[in-house]
Amino acid sequence: QVQLVESGGGLVQAGGSLRLTCAASGRTFSTYVMGWFRQAPGKEREFVAGIIWNGGTYYADSVKGRFTISRDNAKNTVYLQMNSLNPEDTAVYYCAAGGSPYSSALRKRTADFGFWGQGTQVTVSS
Repeated sequence: QVQLVESGGGLVQAGGSLRLTCAASGRTFSTYVMGWFRQAPGKEREFVAGIIWNGGTYYADSVKGRFTISRDNAKNTVYLQMNSLNPEDTAVYYCAAGGSPYSSALRKRTADFGFWGQGTQVTVSS
């Protein structure tokens, strides 16, 4: 059974930091793109950050320079380091995996990702 399990969410003050972790099990995702998405109340789920099989990263403009995605293929784990958080970052954050093996396509659509975690809440207070 394939599982993606997020952790690390919580309540933080504006300007603070959080580190999200996504642990994958049941399948090795080292050759696939991994991504983080978020969904705020009443809004569509949106792309946040992605990392392809060779470690190449890409980000949404709204988080560029503040968030960093990384992966540890030996642990089948992906991280999202979030700095300089602001209230607009409040959302449920989801980990996702998908694409084709060894693809360098910078996938940002939810439809491109076939595996999803259950989400972790991030709340930033002003």
